[in-house]
Amino acid sequence: MTINPSWIGNTGASPRALESLHAAAPRELPFEYYQLLEYSNGGECPLPDPFFNFCLDPAETASDSSQIGIFAATAPELFVFGSDGGSQLFAFNLRGEAPWQIVTFDGVDPDGSMQTVANSFAEFIALIG
Repeated sequence: MTINPSWIGNTGASPRALESLHAAAPRELPFEYYQLLEYSNGGECPLPDPFFNFCLDPAETASDSSQIGIFAATAPELFVFGSDGGSQLFAFNLRGEAPWQIVTFDGVDPDGSMQTVANSFAEFIALIG
């Protein structure tokens, strides 16, 4: 996997953390997402305008049942995997069919603030890579 040289990351996720994420995810998430976590279990890099920055949640955070429950109540069918380091969240839009769009939204008004970032995770990787 080729990542942007400005990527600031961590050691890759353990097989156990990735297995837990597979089990916790409400749908089958893209292979490239798990590859990114295997490469760097959390990290960040700048994104092109208008999205500013991307902070990848570690596998343990993304698979946390309390976080999943909170977002399931406030943003149904969105699986959060990161943020911009502030109030904007990044998520797989699980409405419809795969490949899942990548969206960003404000947790206070998910539907009113949702913007498409990429039409698939592979396209999203091209933005950070």
